[in-house]
Amino acid sequence: MGSMRTTAIDIDTSRTRVVDLTGELERFCGEAGDGLVSVFVPHATAGLALMEVGSGSEGDLLAALERLLPPQARYAHAHGSPGHGADHLLPVLVTPSVTIPVVGGRLTLGRWQSLVLVDLNVDNPRRHVRFTFVPA
Repeated sequence: MGSMRTTAIDIDTSRTRVVDLTGELERFCGEAGDGLVSVFVPHATAGLALMEVGSGSEGDLLAALERLLPPQARYAHAHGSPGHGADHLLPVLVTPSVTIPVVGGRLTLGRWQSLVLVDLNVDNPRRHVRFTFVPA
C-alpha cells in the first residue's frame, strides 16, 4: 500500500470570486492509482463546490450567495470591508472541504462537475488550498 501524498497550492482570487481547481487537482492525482483525494481550504471566508463551469453557473452561484448573504445587511461580525460579516458565513453554505474518489488516477467527477474555490472576501485575495491523496 502506498503512502499519503499532500501538497498545497496558492490561489489569487482578486480577478474572480469562483476559481476552477479541476485541472490542478487532475494533475495532482494523475499517477495516484485508486483512493480518495481530499481538498481543504483553511480559511474562514472561502469554500469549495462541485458545479458546472463555463455555462453561466458561476454568476448564478454568486447571485444566489448575495441573496442569501446580502453584504449590506447588519452582521455582528463587523470588521473589514462592507459585507465582511457575510463572508464569514460563506463556509456554512459552501463547505471548506470535499472528498472525491479517484480510480486509476482519474477523478470520478460527473460529466459536468468541476471543483471550484468560492471566495467572496475582497479583503484577502490570497488563498491556500490543500490536496491530500490517500491510496486505497
